[in-house]
This record gives sequence, structure tokens and C-alpha cells, in this order.
Amino acid sequence: MAAPDQEPHASAVRPRSYQDKSYLHGFLGTVEDLQKTGVLQDVVLEVEGRRFPCHRLVLSAASPYFRAMFTSDMAESRQKTVVLQGLDAGMFGEILSYIYSGTLHVSLDKVQPLYQAADLLQLDYVRDTCSSYMVENVKVESSNCVDLYKFADVFSVDTVLNRCQQWIIKHFTEVASSEEFCSLSVNQLIEIVSHDQLDVKEETTVWEAVVRWVQHSREDRQHHLPSILPHIRFNLLTSDDTAAILQHPLVREDPGSSVIRNVIKETANVNKKRRVGMDSLEMALLFSTSTSEMLWMNPEKGKYIRCHYNIAPIVGTVTSDNDIYVLAKDSDRKHALFKYNHIGNKWKRKSSVRRLDINCDYPPSDFLMEIDGDLFYVVVISPGPNVVLRKYNQFTNKWHTVPHTSSTPQHDGWFDPNVAVCCNRHIYVFTHTEIHRYDPRTDQWCRKAYQMEFPVVCTAVVMGTEIFFTDNRDKLSVYDTELDTWRVPPGLLNADQVIEDVTLFVIQNKLHALIETLTDSSTDEVRIEVRQVFVYDRCESVWRELFVLPDGHLNRCELMIPVARMYLPYLNHDVGTVNPEGGHDV
Repeated sequence: MAAPDQEPHASAVRPRSYQDKSYLHGFLGTVEDLQKTGVLQDVVLEVEGRRFPCHRLVLSAASPYFRAMFTSDMAESRQKTVVLQGLDAGMFGEILSYIYSGTLHVSLDKVQPLYQAADLLQLDYVRDTCSSYMVENVKVESSNCVDLYKFADVFSVDTVLNRCQQWIIKHFTEVASSEEFCSLSVNQLIEIVSHDQLDVKEETTVWEAVVRWVQHSREDRQHHLPSILPHIRFNLLTSDDTAAILQHPLVREDPGSSVIRNVIKETANVNKKRRVGMDSLEMALLFSTSTSEMLWMNPEKGKYIRCHYNIAPIVGTVTSDNDIYVLAKDSDRKHALFKYNHIGNKWKRKSSVRRLDINCDYPPSDFLMEIDGDLFYVVVISPGPNVVLRKYNQFTNKWHTVPHTSSTPQHDGWFDPNVAVCCNRHIYVFTHTEIHRYDPRTDQWCRKAYQMEFPVVCTAVVMGTEIFFTDNRDKLSVYDTELDTWRVPPGLLNADQVIEDVTLFVIQNKLHALIETLTDSSTDEVRIEVRQVFVYDRCESVWRELFVLPDGHLNRCELMIPVARMYLPYLNHDVGTVNPEGGHDV
């Protein structure tokens, strides 16, 4: 037996704290049951005549608003029935459901009143969730965007306000033609039309939008013209356009027309910047996995822009919002996702996604595509019944793997490792004998008809609702995804030319082909690669050569060529023009 004054042994048991997670979850469930069964309720909240029996303790724990109400000397703390003002009864029911269950149901038609209720009741989670939901759904339609923009302006929801403004500026022509555009306040209108990054081809578009806005309620808005007109860049208009504006009824018939004329003439003499959309050009991006050099080109203009960045993409895509994303190798285990900043002409790292470590004779093929605002990283494994889908949410900056059971199509043939495309809001993946279509909305695969003229598909591109295929030689096939039919257009080149590689792409709604052919040198008999760009003439059903790509650019072009509308003044570049004979000036 140890002496009374002996020190405790070093291994003596120490106290610990335990957390019962099942109790934490079960407690909230029990509280919800008490609410549903009407047990122990000690206060009735009345909203727009509807009565909501509740528990003061639960309300106080959930909301600082109710905590102040029930724990202070306010009259409500002693009342059995409390009337709440400034709330919608339906929205308060949703709020109450969240307080007792922890689950929040949000939809586009009720997100704004739900935010208002949460703002009043000081429910930060509900308010922040509604803000995030509005940001994610800004681009549903132009009318929705304007509505959210006005709401965010009133309630100072900066994240939503900035997102809406970006969308309106980028899609100004579409938004300005909507009825909701005319509901903007004069300050909101000025904020938009004064923006440098307004995506318009001509300044007359801005003037016409202002005219629509004023004429929507001319008697009330005519007097705002002198404050709006200085934000129209009359220096960017032709003298004929300015003369026509001076003769417009809004100017000619205005009682203060002399003031308006002076404003127009003074503004025309101010050298204001061109809008960002005035110098935009649709261009195709060519890149190689072996170099950080990228080549932007517009075959119709015969021009190219060469840029160097610190990334080497393996695959890329352009979204419906003209955002450019690429995946680049980050490590042996991960790819890094980058988004292009048009204004800064640089790539911003967004996130990383795990690479597949597959030990087989055929390495996985990677594809990147966008559907309804979500990016899909598609990995096709051949041989084997595997298509792995990972979905990226650009608003949360997170990747999610689509469950394996739903993301594997059942097939009989080998997957062609080079072909997977996005068309008509579906993902299409090809084997040597079948077409498989994936619908992200239902998370289901199905098989489609296969009537191709050749057994091997090496490259494909989407134009509208059609998918164009080539076998990397001279044959083409076209699949109409809506009609589920096939057709065969003319081949690419004459049979006597040796094609090494073909890459199809669509620019300015025309089908193009970048073709690498082999020729024999007359001096040393060395085979030389020549890269030519062709365009398909639908009217005459023939391919026409546009130009020969200059030598020394890109060792190997990737099989996918993203096409985006580029804002040329923001590119730091070496600009060249390529003439039909293949020469170029830098």
C-alpha cells in the first residue's frame, strides 16, 4: 500500500470530455416533434392574420431578434400573442420551418421575400444562403437578372449586386431589349451605361437603350436626359450618327433641347475610352501540353496572337458566359483548374481535382465541358466500362464526383479514347460501335443510333445541335442530336495527301479544320509537317483553304480547340497577320 504522501503514478487516469453527436442531431428532431404536436408551446406569433404557436426558448436560441424581444423589458416579452409587422405569412412559415428543422427550402420565386424576412429576424445563415442562391441563379434569364439587380441595390447585397452588374454588362444588348430593363432607376441606368466594360459593338446600342428607357415613361423621365447623356460616348459615334441623334424627337421636341444639344456637343469633344466589346474578336485557342505557349487565331481574318503563360493546359473549354477554363497538370496526383481573366490577360488558379491513377495500356482521356453553369471533367477509360464524371461548381469552387453507379454507361464496344463532347445540354461519349448520351438533369445514360461511315473516330466538334466527326483522314460524318439522324458531307482533302492529324473547330458559326499533312523535302527527303487551316463552305459543299499556320508555333496542337470571344486591347501579345500564301508579318 502506497504511503499517504506518495505522488500519483504517471499513468493515472485523467478526466475527458465526450460529445454525443447523436444527441445533438436528435435534440433538434425532438424540438421539431414538439412543434408539430403542439406540446409546450408558450407564445403565439401572428403574421398577416395567421397564427403560429411557438416556443420562446427555441425562437430566442435561433434569432437575436427574438432573443431581444423575449429577454428584455419589451411588452412582447409578457404577451401570449405577439403581432409581427413587415413580414409575409408564407415566408415566415418557411423561416419557422428552418428554425425547428435546420432545413431551408429556397426557390427563385421566393428567395427575395425569404431574404427580407431573414434580414429582419437577423438569421445570418438564411440570409447568406439566399444571397448565394441569387448569385448562382443570376443568369437564368435577363428579366430575372434585372429584378435581382434592383433587389440587391435596395438591400445592399453586394455579392448579388456585383454579380448582376457583371452579367448585365456582359449581356447588355440582350438585357436592354427586355421589358424589365425599363424598370431600372435613373441611377441604376447611369451606373450601367457608364461602365468601360460594357460589351457592345457600337455606341449607338447604348443610345438606343437610353431612348427605350426614357420613352417607357417619357413624361416622368425626359428631364433626366441631361444627366444621362454625358455617360454616352459620343466621341465614338460617326458624325452621321451624332447628327441623327440631334434630330431625334427626344432631343428636338424637348423644351430644353438647347441644353441637351450642348451636352451632346461637349461630350463628343471628350476623348473617352472605347467599350470593351468594340474590339472583341472570336478566336480559337491552340495549345500544346509540352509548352506554355498558346496561340489565339482567327482564320477568317488571317491573324494570330501568340501568348506565353506559366501553365501548360491538357484540356480546356469555353462556357456560355464566354469564360475560359483549362485543366493543367499540377502534380502526379492532381490537375489544377484555371480560369482566364480577359481584362488582365492572365490565368487564375481556382481549384484542383484528383487525377485517375490507372495502370493500363491506354491512358485515360480527359475532357472538360460546361452544362447549365456546371463544369464537367470527363475521364474516359478504355478498355473497360468506365466513364468518371466530376462536376465543378464555379460559385462554391468545389468539385463533386458523380456517383459511380450512375456515371457508368453499359456498353459492348471499346471506348474511343479521343471523343467525348457536350451538345444540346448532354454529354456524348463514343465507343467503336455505339453512342452513349448522359443527361445531367436526370443523371441517366442511354444508347443512341450509330450509323457512322467509318469505324474509328479521332476528333469531333459541336456546331448547334450537330456533332461533326472525322477519322483523322479525309472522311466526315455528322450526327443530328435532335433528329437522331446521320449525314455525310464532303471529305477534307484529296486522297493523294498524307494527313498526319486533324482537329475540327467551329468559329463564327463555320466549321473549320486544322490539318497537319506530310510532304517530302526535295533536298534531303525529310518529311515535313505542314499545318493548314480550312473552312467548310456549306453553300457549295466544299472545303476552302484559309492559310498555312506559321512555322515554329506549337510542337503539337491538342485535339480540342476552345473558341472564345477575345477582347484584343487587353492581350499582351505579338500580333501577326497570315496571308493565304502562308507568309506572315510580326
